[in-house]
Amino acid sequence: MDNLLRWYAVYTRSRFEKKSAFLLNEQGIEAYVPLRRVLRQWSDRRKLVLEPVIRSYVFVKTNNVLYEKVLGIEGVVRYIYFGGKPASIPDHQIETLKTMVGTDLEIECTPDCLKPGMHVIVTEGPLAGMEGELVQFRGKQKVAVRIQAIQQVIMVTLSPLILQPVQNTTPAIAL
Repeated sequence: MDNLLRWYAVYTRSRFEKKSAFLLNEQGIEAYVPLRRVLRQWSDRRKLVLEPVIRSYVFVKTNNVLYEKVLGIEGVVRYIYFGGKPASIPDHQIETLKTMVGTDLEIECTPDCLKPGMHVIVTEGPLAGMEGELVQFRGKQKVAVRIQAIQQVIMVTLSPLILQPVQNTTPAIAL
């Protein structure tokens, strides 16, 4: 990190993206959270809400002088590091992200680390904790659970956002 203002990504507490960005901007530090409109269903109503495209991340334009100040903001946990130093993000990539979010196109961010054939665990929702294998079926990513005793595979389509790779590579049987 040097004295030039550059974009960096900071990791935030869960669901603190908007609040942390607001507090950073209040302190005079340029912060950006890409948001998208999503229709949410509750038992009594439906509502369009703004939610982060990339969960738990805020982009900040900062330098080494403001480094500690950013970490002191409520909700900010740490900088994202690559190669032992905070990972700098080129201005043009932030501008591209802003342009993409500014359109009416449906945007979804998926983890780059997920590949078909990997063993994954569901992190959210009614299937949280379930393990399975990520497969590609009819062009969609699905999680398959193999029940070897009856030689059947059950598949469900899930958002890659709620999947994490499992280090253990033995086939998962969950259910």
